[in-house]
Amino acid sequence: MNETTMNESSGRLISLDAFRGITIAAMILVNFPGKSDHVFSTLQHTHWNGITSTDLIAPFFLFIVGVAISFAYTKRIDAGVSPSTMYSKLIFRSLKIFGIGMFLNILGLLPDFNFADIRYTGTLHRIAIVFLVCGFIFLNTRWKTQAIIGAATLILYWLAMTLIPTPGYSKVMLEPGINLAAWIDNKFLPGKMWQGTWDPEGILSTLPSIVTGITGMLAGTILLKIKSQEYKVIYLFTFGFASTIFGVIWSWVFPLNENLWTSSFVLFTSGLASMTLAASIFVIDILQYQKNTQFGVIYGSNAITIYVLAELFASFFYGIKIAGGSLNDHFFNFFTSIGGAPKFVSMVYALIYVGINFIPAYILYKKKIFIKL
Repeated sequence: MNETTMNESSGRLISLDAFRGITIAAMILVNFPGKSDHVFSTLQHTHWNGITSTDLIAPFFLFIVGVAISFAYTKRIDAGVSPSTMYSKLIFRSLKIFGIGMFLNILGLLPDFNFADIRYTGTLHRIAIVFLVCGFIFLNTRWKTQAIIGAATLILYWLAMTLIPTPGYSKVMLEPGINLAAWIDNKFLPGKMWQGTWDPEGILSTLPSIVTGITGMLAGTILLKIKSQEYKVIYLFTFGFASTIFGVIWSWVFPLNENLWTSSFVLFTSGLASMTLAASIFVIDILQYQKNTQFGVIYGSNAITIYVLAELFASFFYGIKIAGGSLNDHFFNFFTSIGGAPKFVSMVYALIYVGINFIPAYILYKKKIFIKL
């Protein structure tokens, strides 16, 4: 770990923080447009099969979670800490992240709260589950076993989704709301689902999302075991390139699909994430272009905290009505009325909102406060 450029005051991996920060900033950008019905296609999720840049954000973050797990727990194990003594903190942190996700879901229902409208899934919920499962796997296995678990999960998920007939249709279906994952969600997932009859962060699709975390753990192991900075980049890039190619090949029979988190989607996005991390290390750690990456580093130092604050701030910047409309409505209506292109105006407001959330990130960073949710 000490082979990689670090923030000496905090012991944090700068290139990983930068990568994480840009990912969170992108997540806020796409989640909070100025007007949700005026958004550039690249800033929207793919409706079903296929992929856009927006579809990369969630898997990139889960990949980063995996890398962080390998760094944090390897450091503790090397210090002589017994893996079993870390279970309680692992569980507690996962419950905190899941609980905050539930809090934000409930907050979004106010003031017309109804128990039947509670959603038990979401971005933070999935992060919590991936962190919990990957943490236990990492503490109890070596990298080869982790790779086998990941590969077996992806293959079994593929076989289940493409060979088991969708109940009620007597044949395999991979359509929105009509597939095995959606059927399981309808049968066993409590509360309200994001798409009414199915949820993109449902029960079955969470299994391959755990593998995204495992690929991050494997990348973290590469960083820890390889001493040469140049070879770290080469190995990560090679690993990523191979994963991306295998993902493309697999997509010929099991399409790239974020909603189903298909096996091809896992390999394709993890491959791109690995190559992006390799590029980050090359630029920040080898070429020492750290000044130009401060935005990402600052955002990434308290990534989940800033994501939560963005959700909370949204009640003011998008929710509260002032003079007959919310702030985003007034901004959008004014600038489009003087000739601004609707999609561009919507994106500008989203960028401003990213900048607003940078303020608390900057304050926390300058005060060297790193909140572990």
